[in-house]
Amino acid sequence: MRHEKLIAVIGATGQQGGAVVRALQAGGQFKVRALSRNPGKHRGLADEFVEADLNRPDTLKAAFEGAHGVFLVTNFWEQGTDEHKQATAAVRSAKDAGVKHFIWSTLPDAEAISGGKFHLPHFTGKAKIDRTVKEAGFVYHTFVIAPFYYQNLVGVLAPQKQTDGSLGWALPLDPTVRGLHMGDITELGNIVAGAFAHPDKAGNGEYLPLVGDFMSFNEIVETLNRQGHNLSYKQVPKENFAGFPGASEIAEMFSYFQAHTYLGSDSSDRIALAHKIAGRPPTKFSTWARLNVPVQDGGNS
Repeated sequence: MRHEKLIAVIGATGQQGGAVVRALQAGGQFKVRALSRNPGKHRGLADEFVEADLNRPDTLKAAFEGAHGVFLVTNFWEQGTDEHKQATAAVRSAKDAGVKHFIWSTLPDAEAISGGKFHLPHFTGKAKIDRTVKEAGFVYHTFVIAPFYYQNLVGVLAPQKQTDGSLGWALPLDPTVRGLHMGDITELGNIVAGAFAHPDKAGNGEYLPLVGDFMSFNEIVETLNRQGHNLSYKQVPKENFAGFPGASEIAEMFSYFQAHTYLGSDSSDRIALAHKIAGRPPTKFSTWARLNVPVQDGGNS
């Protein structure tokens, strides 16, 4: 018979929640209840699969019933999402259900860090929820910080065909400035699982960022080109970076990274603690890229 404590994971089919489910399953210390709006689609991912919808707080009571811990992530980019409302409902329901350890996936408060200079709702909106989590009075609470995903470089920010015929990036970011705290998002689960397993070390409001590498865009391009790619980089003015949904927010984000770095301050102690809690150092970009960014014939990736 399994008598492990139960962890409920919100967003279990997404990148972050999925990583948490896999890490908890691999660790074998906890029973895992995966929460999703469409549980029928994904049965077998976890010990239990239960319907939960952050926009329908009435679904959360049953979702958290009997859970020792909850992992929460919200999706800013989903149309019509009110992250504050969703997170507040989740915190309240978890507290009512008697949850002991609440882990929230947050981001740095870009507006506070920059003294109001940068308006970055997808960062600051999450940061403002930290206080709600702190004040709820859980026995344990932990904040994890997702990095700039390595996966972005083969996804939303994959290299594009440039006007000079090369393949590469044209971004409103000084490529010489080291400002990107990066990581393989699938490894966030190791930090979350470690925090649930060691609440004495990570359950007192600690901030645990996943950082596999800290790089400039030049270093990213050089790393890939050393591996056989032939990629270019061109810095463009902020106002020229447009033409797709979310472009202005991404341009603002790069300006913030350039001025303050992704995490916004020296976070070496937090990063070191996150490595320790995860039980292993995260993967470096060069290692990840070798496995995940295939070189096309002729060196044009």
